[in-house]
Amino acid sequence: MENWIISMMEQYGLWGIFFLIALENIFPPIPSEVILTFGGVMTSQTDLTVTGVILVSTAGSVIGAIILYGVGLILDVQTMEKIVARYGKLLRVKNEDIHRADAWFDKYGVWTVFLCRMVPLIRSLISIPAGMSNMNFLLFVLFTTAGTLIWNTVLVNLGAAFSDSWHTIVDYMDVYSNIVYAILAIIFIAAVTWFIRKFRSRST
Repeated sequence: MENWIISMMEQYGLWGIFFLIALENIFPPIPSEVILTFGGVMTSQTDLTVTGVILVSTAGSVIGAIILYGVGLILDVQTMEKIVARYGKLLRVKNEDIHRADAWFDKYGVWTVFLCRMVPLIRSLISIPAGMSNMNFLLFVLFTTAGTLIWNTVLVNLGAAFSDSWHTIVDYMDVYSNIVYAILAIIFIAAVTWFIRKFRSRST
């Protein structure tokens, strides 16, 4: 995948960066770390500028985030209530659980979106619950842009500053990503354990 990403960027320049970053936001397995750091490397080898790469990559990120926000709007609370009405007993989920989660996101969602834009994998997926909770669109775009701009600025500048060893930067970012994935796995296991205990307690 890395070779394909580099080829796209070398062939299409800023348009390639825009397309890849937008796609990365919709399809998280595409590594933004490679796109952004190599974009920084290209500023020392081509006529691309650091500012140009940051602005274009941020625009691509926001476009991708808006698409997932739209997906979240389709899966709104009312839609989830219909799913719960049909499968709630099987899933052991009540409408109150949905409303509680929705209320939490209404209260903390703006800052959650901002911070999660700097966390691998979650940085893309966070747009879906933002849409589901009907977060104010302008606030969503504002805080998505702010968090994304910080993430992109750091990685593009690292790529530009250490162009001769940009793979080392990617390796460090892989370590960061793996730590995040491990934490997410622990949270998932804890959630599954809680769900099983809750199911057993209701069954007895």
